[in-house]
Amino acid sequence: MSKAIVGVIGGSGVYDLPGLTDLREERVATPWGDPSDSLRFGRVGETQAVFLARHGRGHRFSPSTINYRANIDALKRVGVTDIIALSACGSFHRELYPGMFVMIDQFDDRTYRRQTSFFGDGCVAHVSMAHPIAPLLRRRLVAAAQAETIACRDGGTYVCIEGPQFSSLAESLGFQARGADVIGMTGATEAKLAREAEISYATIAMVTDYDCWHEEHGAVDVASVIKVMGENANKASAVVARTLREFPPQHEACPIGSDRSLEFALITNPSHRDPELVKKLDAIAGRVLRTG
Repeated sequence: MSKAIVGVIGGSGVYDLPGLTDLREERVATPWGDPSDSLRFGRVGETQAVFLARHGRGHRFSPSTINYRANIDALKRVGVTDIIALSACGSFHRELYPGMFVMIDQFDDRTYRRQTSFFGDGCVAHVSMAHPIAPLLRRRLVAAAQAETIACRDGGTYVCIEGPQFSSLAESLGFQARGADVIGMTGATEAKLAREAEISYATIAMVTDYDCWHEEHGAVDVASVIKVMGENANKASAVVARTLREFPPQHEACPIGSDRSLEFALITNPSHRDPELVKKLDAIAGRVLRTG
């Protein structure tokens, strides 16, 4: 078993992680380019944690221009075994109100402008995304929210749109009719890359608004979202801090195999693999590439 190191990816409104002790920063280089920001290392209780601001401090990167591959590679490179992702989301249900958290378990990916895989021509791999969220990690987040008396729902589908524009009314009603619970612009991309990197991944979807379907609330606007984001950030910090304080010292084997997802995923014959791509994949897939 490996030592548990928890990565925390802060989304809109969450640009640091209060409570980190022994804090230090490091800019980590990756073969995929620069991550969104420096990694911030520290501890919460006895658990080692690494924080990364998804959009960069000051919110410099849009959902489409975030270098997701560099972010996940950097976290893998420093030994992260589990990722807790914080994501501001709209809601498609009255009962999922602004300020509530949804510990989602599924994604519906509608993005189209992004690099969603580390693999490609010269080294092809197919990982399973049937269950994109690591269940043990999700249950820990649910338990922490309940202990902090923060309203949350266990389970839900997050539809991930390209953005940066919010949905049209027709799109919002369509997503709602398809059974989506929340809507955001980043989670599915991270989840796919984390799965390829064999990192257990879970998302806290922090509801900020009702998208634009709700006849009593009207269209989404940044000012109202920012107000709720500030309130959500404090609650998210409490949930993450409790989760980290109670985290096991050793990484728990994932029951759906998210931490062994490359075991049978590589399909390109070793003699036909592109050596340059294989070199770039060292941190992500070295465990399986070095064994054939």
